[in-house]
Parts: sequence; structure tokens; C-alpha cells
Amino acid sequence: MKAISEVSRVKASIREMVWRTLERENVAAFPRPVYGRIPNFIGAREAAERLVESPSLRGAETVKVNPDAPQQWVRRLLLQMGKTIIMPTPRLREGFLLLDPRRIPPASLGDAATIKGAFAHGVKVGLEQIPSIDFIVEGSVAVSERGGRLGKGEGYAEIEYGILREIGVVTESTPIATTVHDLQLVADIPLEPFDVPVDLIVTPTRCIETRSGYPRPNGIIWHLLDDRKLREIPQLSSLIERSRGGR
Repeated sequence: MKAISEVSRVKASIREMVWRTLERENVAAFPRPVYGRIPNFIGAREAAERLVESPSLRGAETVKVNPDAPQQWVRRLLLQMGKTIIMPTPRLREGFLLLDPRRIPPASLGDAATIKGAFAHGVKVGLEQIPSIDFIVEGSVAVSERGGRLGKGEGYAEIEYGILREIGVVTESTPIATTVHDLQLVADIPLEPFDVPVDLIVTPTRCIETRSGYPRPNGIIWHLLDDRKLREIPQLSSLIERSRGGR
């Protein structure tokens, strides 16, 4: 088993390889360059259109979707389908937004799918106001067909998932999907205890059911959080107190 430092090094090299490949093959989309980002890609709309045909997603009422650019089409199509979206704010600095398409004018659904529009048309919700989530869509830098996933390396998607598990609105069986370019698929990704695998990978050309056997964290792994994250993310304070009180 690799030491943590070695796993981190391997993850970083995979990210760099994917970013470099997307730029070199000119399939990266605005904003560019994609280094250090959840990369937007040419074909993101086609991948989103494939994703929303998934039976498990079509039956969902509330979907958590990341705020990054490549999933903007996912957010737009879901709103047009009448799905409620829970969207984390960037770096979770302002918690979560709830986008209810019943309260957004039809002509504004496209705008509401953008980050700026989500703040204008959505409602900030406290943790106690987040409804049960039926499906999760994550952005990724790289994924493997076995279900391993890498974000950009800052851990926000994992913290978001941990928070939602802590408050009981997602479970071990909540489906998790990602949309990526085919060039973001890699052979293997080493995972750490806080990593959250995906069940479904959707590219502009195909859908891959990973049937991942990887375990998922059942909440926040508190001892792995640094002080900066605790200061940055207000929702963690109340969860820390509740966690300590339950020990």
C-alpha cells in the first residue's frame, strides 16, 4: 500500500497529465487555461444530454450539482426538467444554494444555471433546510472506469459530500455521476479514505457504469481537516460541535 505522500504525488501527476492533454488536443473550453480547474471541455453539452437520460436521474426530484463550468449544461437541463438543484457555492464560503425551477421564470432558467445567475435566482439554505438528495453530479479532473475520481486537489467536493452525509440527506446508496471528456478517463486512480468514488461516468460519446466497490466516507473525517478549511467553511462549526457532543 502506498504511503499517503506517494498517493498524493501520483494524484498530482495524473491531474497535470489530464490538464496538459486537454490543452494540447485543443478540447479544453472557456475558461482557459484549464490548469488548476475542474476543466471545461468541448462536448460538455452532449455529455449533459446523455446524463439526463439516465433512468436513476430522471426519477430524481432533488439533485446536488457542483458549480463548475463543465456542469453548467447539466444544471440547465435539470432545471428545464423541473428538478430542484442543490448547488454548493464556490469553496463553500456561502454554503449551499437551492434552485427551485417552479420559482424561476422559464426564460431565466439558462441564466440560473450559471454561478452568477444561481445567486440571483436561488436561495441560500442552512443545513437544516436542505432536502433529501436523490442524485449527485460532481465535476472531475480525472476518472477511472473502476469509479475512482480526482478533483482539482482542494477537497471541496469531498467536504460537501461529508457534510451532506453528516446531516443525513445523502446515503451510501445515493447515485453519484460525473460528466467528463473522454480524454479525462485514466487507467487507475489511487484513492484515500476521504475520496468519493462515482457510479456513473458520462462523456460526449458514452456512459460508463463503474459498479464501484470502493467504500465511501460516511461523513466528515475531522482529523484530516486543516484549520484553514475550518475557518473558510462556516457550516463546519456547528457540525464540529454536534460531532463532539455525540462522542
